[in-house]
Amino acid sequence: MKKIEAIIRKSKFVDVKEALHEIGVNFFSYWDVTGVGNEKEGHVYRGVSYSTSDIQRRYLSIVVSDPFLEKTIKVLLDTAYTGQVGDGKIFISDIEAAYRIRTKEGGTESLK
Repeated sequence: MKKIEAIIRKSKFVDVKEALHEIGVNFFSYWDVTGVGNEKEGHVYRGVSYSTSDIQRRYLSIVVSDPFLEKTIKVLLDTAYTGQVGDGKIFISDIEAAYRIRTKEGGTESLK
């Protein structure tokens, strides 16, 4: 099992969520987060300067069985892509064990 952590644009979240459901990834958690990116310049609106270095994004935490890993990464790369700076990042890590509390099932069965 693998844990996929993805930071994406908020504007792409609905598209990503629908694409994940289409490939059978029906459970994941997400949070609204703020980060600091590479864009350092500010914007001026009506004479007031606003910093754009603090970036609003959505953080997704997805645990998948090994056969779903490549499909899930492909969906994230294809669906969250705009080609602009700030599209996000994807991180992959190993999951040693997973359990469903209600049924006490372990392993990949707990992900279904």
